[in-house]
Amino acid sequence: MRKCFWWLTGAALAGILAASPRTVAVAQSGAADVVGKDNAALQKAVGMLKPGDTLVIGPGTYEMHNSLFVPSGVTVRGTPGKTILMKSRGVESALTEDGDYGENALTVAEPEKFRSGMGITIVDDLLKSGWDISVSTVAGVKGPILTIEPRTVRDYDVQRNHARVRNTFPILCAMGAEKVTFEGITVDGNRAANAYIDGCRGGAIYLYDVRDVIVRNCTARNYNGDGISFQITENVQVLNCESYGHAGYGIHPGTGSERPLVKSCRLHHNGDIGLFLCWRVRHGLFEENIIEENGHYGISIGHKDTDNQFVNNTITRNGSSGVYFREETQQNSGHRNTFRANQVLDNGNAGSGYGFYISPHAGALVIEKNRIAETRAAGGTQRIGIYKAAGAGSVQARENQMGGHVEADYKEGRTTPVANRR
Repeated sequence: MRKCFWWLTGAALAGILAASPRTVAVAQSGAADVVGKDNAALQKAVGMLKPGDTLVIGPGTYEMHNSLFVPSGVTVRGTPGKTILMKSRGVESALTEDGDYGENALTVAEPEKFRSGMGITIVDDLLKSGWDISVSTVAGVKGPILTIEPRTVRDYDVQRNHARVRNTFPILCAMGAEKVTFEGITVDGNRAANAYIDGCRGGAIYLYDVRDVIVRNCTARNYNGDGISFQITENVQVLNCESYGHAGYGIHPGTGSERPLVKSCRLHHNGDIGLFLCWRVRHGLFEENIIEENGHYGISIGHKDTDNQFVNNTITRNGSSGVYFREETQQNSGHRNTFRANQVLDNGNAGSGYGFYISPHAGALVIEKNRIAETRAAGGTQRIGIYKAAGAGSVQARENQMGGHVEADYKEGRTTPVANRR
């Protein structure tokens, strides 16, 4: 190396060498840059990274008392099936004084449950979801007071709404970052031992305000919320991942996510929905995924979710509908979405069963060259292949292979059935 750069001064050569991409290793024992078994060890290793570097997390289960925050320009790689980030057991305490907007000190009834460095969420009975919750970190504990950073983002009421703090948080995170890659990591939410936090601020794998991020060959499982959630993003790719066993959604792009790619993933056995397009998911490609056995819908599309393509997916045995277009105003509906060459089979339950359910006012939809069918000889629940509710826009349904529906392959309704107003 030094012969190649013989003409450089020692200081200049040292700068080049220092800037070269390198690997930082974490292990639970043995030789590594950092040895440890929890999020503190992982975060210490992340602190050693510079753009272009790779963090390699060795096999083992790492107990997560807070999020692992990853900066721009790095790769975080585990051993598939063997590197597991496991959410710690949940704790919770009531606040004894209101937690006002901009607070960085909270007075709690049971401070002994918390410690410095722990991730927390502040909620009350009214402000308990979406962007109304505050996710923070305990900076210190002194008597009944938790010092936190960052500050609260809402006013949390003790007397009327039972304000409280709990140690819920997203687990593997990139926030305000770009050009990050996650590979070969399993993230386990320890669902049975933790309270619920939805995908706006939480998730087993959580991306917020990011660009050009890749999640590849990862598994998200058993989170009391959503599996893989990405909000305010551009060019996120989720490739060959599995997301299952969550209380909410398997994969949740939203809040203005442009050009997402979700490919070759398996989203199954989630309590609510396999793939949930939230608000303003646009120009996305969702292909070659298996979306099955989810509680309500395989795919849900709604507010300004436009110009997306769904190709070669298998959408089967989901609780109510394989594909569900949520009701929105004409201006805000999920227009110009295309479904091509998908398998939409055997969806539904005793109350309702549809391959596609299209609520007002989604329109300019193309549904072509798909197989949409109920294949079971007895007890089939997908009773209608494509249902277009009154008030929905134009639907081009062509060259689909349809059959086995006891009610109709294609039907237009006069009113929206109560069972699907959600």
